[in-house]
Amino acid sequence: MDHGSWLTSGLVYLAAAVLAVPLAKALGLGSIIGYLGAGILIGPWGLGLVTDAQAMLHFAEFGVVLMLFLVGLELEPRRLWAMRYAVFGWGSVQLVGSAAAMTGVAVLLGIDWRVALVAALGLAMSSTAIGLNVLAERNLMATSSGQSVLGVMLLQDVAAIPILAFVPLLAAAAPHGGGDGWWGAAKAAAVVASIVLGGRLLLRPALRWIARSDTPEIFTAASLLLVVATAALMQWVGLSMALGAFLAGVLLAESEYRRQLETDIEPFKGLLLGLFFIAVGMGIDFAVVLAQPLAIAGLVAGFLLLKAVVLWAMGRAMPVPAAERPAFLILLMQGGEFGFVVFQAAAGAGAIDAPTSSRLTAAVAISMLLTPLVLLLSDRYWARRLAGRPHGPALEELNEPQEAPVIIAGFGRYGQIVGRLLYANGIAATVLEHDAEQVEGVRRFGWPVFYGDATRLDLLRTAGAARARVLVLAIDDVDQSIEVARLAREHFPQLAIVARARNVTHYYELRNLGIEWVERETLDSALMSARSVLERLGFQPHQARTMAWRFRRHNLELVEAMRPHHGDEAKLIAIAKQGRQQLEEQFAREREAARRRTGRAGWAVPAGNEADAPGSEADAS
Repeated sequence: MDHGSWLTSGLVYLAAAVLAVPLAKALGLGSIIGYLGAGILIGPWGLGLVTDAQAMLHFAEFGVVLMLFLVGLELEPRRLWAMRYAVFGWGSVQLVGSAAAMTGVAVLLGIDWRVALVAALGLAMSSTAIGLNVLAERNLMATSSGQSVLGVMLLQDVAAIPILAFVPLLAAAAPHGGGDGWWGAAKAAAVVASIVLGGRLLLRPALRWIARSDTPEIFTAASLLLVVATAALMQWVGLSMALGAFLAGVLLAESEYRRQLETDIEPFKGLLLGLFFIAVGMGIDFAVVLAQPLAIAGLVAGFLLLKAVVLWAMGRAMPVPAAERPAFLILLMQGGEFGFVVFQAAAGAGAIDAPTSSRLTAAVAISMLLTPLVLLLSDRYWARRLAGRPHGPALEELNEPQEAPVIIAGFGRYGQIVGRLLYANGIAATVLEHDAEQVEGVRRFGWPVFYGDATRLDLLRTAGAARARVLVLAIDDVDQSIEVARLAREHFPQLAIVARARNVTHYYELRNLGIEWVERETLDSALMSARSVLERLGFQPHQARTMAWRFRRHNLELVEAMRPHHGDEAKLIAIAKQGRQQLEEQFAREREAARRRTGRAGWAVPAGNEADAPGSEADAS
């Protein structure tokens, strides 16, 4: 293709996207519908401005690769390991269950079992592009349904190789398949191992060396090179390019360059994903649809229904809240871009004929087109009913700029106490809470709480973070808490952050971000309990209070002394033992001093001599 035609095609693609996507979002249909509509409009069955949809689809598939890389950057290896049951357990249940159900129904309808099985394997796959894009748009990735959808889609990427290797075996023209199965498996295993080991040993030093050049465009080029090289290696051995990029992202999830990589890759990912959806819209063969409209409609309805039944049963068994099940079901019951690859490979191998491949491809594309519309209906009707709110208004995110001097992110049991004290003193606060049920619950008690995810930079801006004085970080989830802290430190340096830490590890992560005011959520409540124990044992209230405050001060100093050695277990144990011994010796000395002054054992100082007691409030200050 010459330069002029590329320039013309680029102009058409960009103009269609710029016009269609804002219009679709204004109508409440979402960006994906806008891209798909733009593709239909400019494609061979619309205005005919662009006709080579397949060439653009192959190019734009790299957007899916970049998206999986960014998803991997959000998942540290330990979190990925924690998802192993969702990936290999429930992911296998979805793939095998859906394929078996569709194969069985097709055979009962008189279709040859080979054709039925090939079609079922292709239709059982879901669209990674649409699913993860919707999860990102709605900030659902950290929810139970988001993690479940991600786990199932990762299994589908893993299953790409065995499915593509199995398809030729079903072809009458190639009953024995290829002869390099073991060699191909060995190459695949070697490449995966090299990516994992190379990522552990080489990626960080290489990125560090590139970053020292202090040339932003070269670091961006290196980011793209990393993704392209990983994808090319996986493609060379027949594995999913997206899976390779995902592995590379996971290996860099704990890297100091994670944030910079995300910033560099995000614009390319968004643009290429948009082109991908445009290409899908262009690729819908309306000739096949118009020739057999009832057959295509029945095929689409049939496979969506069968997958929905399997997914509904899974959703009941999995830890997916009822209010999140519609999104879980809708995002996984659609067909996916991998189905195009399966049907193309099957037609090339002779497992299915060309007309059947065209019908299946059209069915998958139509299901992808319908998914955002079904999600829209779900938002307006189904989710409200499942959440037990048939007549209540749907929760809307914060969209009006706020001016309060304090922002509270998270309004659970911790954030509510902070908020009540502020409101009692006449101090206004903008409260953000991502749990819809929690928002509705506290609103019933009259609290002005906004529904929204504080990990979104645009939402923080709307909440007034650029003008507020204090951000109270009371989010329950540790990873989300760290994410909000990073965003606030990077984009709103004037904002003082007062943070809640779930544990010492969380405390260290927050302090390492430069946050000074961090309180561990259980420290003071545990000390209050300890005071009560001492009082029940005969200590005077002021003595118990003084001992608790001394312990608190000592503990905070000890934790800060241990912070530089976080990760060195031997050093931490040594410091902790030394600190405990010092505290015991200090309390022993004070007990002995009290005994000498009062002539009585222990801390039992007579009432009225409180000022003379060691560790009195004056001394403790």
